[in-house]
Amino acid sequence: MKNNLLQLLIYLVVITTCNSLYSQQESLYTQYMYNTLSFNSAYAGSRENPSFLLLHRTQWVGIDGAPQTQNFSFHTPLRNQMMGLGLVVVNDRLGPSNETNVNANYSYSIYLNSEVKLSFGISAGVQNLNVDWSKGTFNNQIDPVFQQNINIFKPTVGAGTFLYTDNYYVGISVPNFLTTKYFDDVQSSNATKRAQYYVIGGYVFDLSPDVKFKPATLTKIISGAPVAIDLSTNFLFYDKFTLGIAASFDNSLSILTGYQITPNILLGYSYDYNTNNLGNYNNGSHEVFLRIELAKIKYISPRFF
Repeated sequence: MKNNLLQLLIYLVVITTCNSLYSQQESLYTQYMYNTLSFNSAYAGSRENPSFLLLHRTQWVGIDGAPQTQNFSFHTPLRNQMMGLGLVVVNDRLGPSNETNVNANYSYSIYLNSEVKLSFGISAGVQNLNVDWSKGTFNNQIDPVFQQNINIFKPTVGAGTFLYTDNYYVGISVPNFLTTKYFDDVQSSNATKRAQYYVIGGYVFDLSPDVKFKPATLTKIISGAPVAIDLSTNFLFYDKFTLGIAASFDNSLSILTGYQITPNILLGYSYDYNTNNLGNYNNGSHEVFLRIELAKIKYISPRFF
């Protein structure tokens, strides 16, 4: 019964989203420190090597129709490490809805001194929202809202900055500046997908030759909504094994792990437990990623960003 109740709530969110178009916001990630390109275009090329990242997130396990996210990204430096190119493809599924985002990223970097690098980035792409009501179960099947599937394409334009050294980083970004409004033919319905601002930062402390420690934070700001702050603490042992915890205020607690399989391959996993009332209706969320670097143009010891 609990699952059915929450499933109904999820579908109500989807219905509200689709009637007002794209009121849902950007994807959520627990391991944002490895997945920065998804929301900051200035990150493109910052690892100084061609780099792939594959990520899958299953949210709220045990609830039918709960969100699932697949993320693919690639970025590489160009021309003496001063420019970078990147591509991000994200697929989000929630109940009967499926949203796909494809964005190309470009960055240009300058050295503030011999150690500090500042990058400026822009991104452009397209969003596709597809809703197939036949994949959902509703009490009122004859409601006109459920008689018309939805398939909409909208452009995206974003920008960001990213300042970093081998030991710390700070970034500010907006994945999409464009607001989107929609009026449907069934009822007068109008809403806007608002710009979402990200502020990310982290520092790597060398506690010993074999242990590194990095606190990191990600702040998400949307006009008219509470500020969301995520905090994490990670330890890296022997440049191989990562263990840490993370917290999203009034939302969840997480455990993060990772293993540097080879100098070119990093595997990571996290588990989230909801600390709000939603935790009573699900068995947590899982997120796994694989980062592969094709060539070592410049050797970078395993790090958190």
